[in-house]
Amino acid sequence: MHELSVSSAVVDTAVKHAAGRQVLLVSVRLGHLRQVVPDSLVFFFDLCARDTVCEGARLEYEVVAARLRCEPCEHEWGVTEPAFRCPLCDGARVVVVCGDELEVASIEVHQEEPACIV
Repeated sequence: MHELSVSSAVVDTAVKHAAGRQVLLVSVRLGHLRQVVPDSLVFFFDLCARDTVCEGARLEYEVVAARLRCEPCEHEWGVTEPAFRCPLCDGARVVVVCGDELEVASIEVHQEEPACIV
């Protein structure tokens, strides 16, 4: 259920950067290792956006695949479940290359047309 707190943080970030303008779209990057359920994130985003400049905005997400690298042998591999031992040398000194992301990549806001002066 941590999708509620993630959604709240996404809305807070978008509201802050929108500077009072209506938000139309929020794009986020979600690393696979964050274990965020995208459908739940969208549901909670809509709830958290109520009565803010994000109300009615669309939430788009990109799920970033997880990749790990073994420091001793430098082997790099993709993972679908948390298994943090190198499949090549069985080493345990691995680092996350990608898949740990949780970020607002961009927001799209409504820009009012400047008034025409005749």
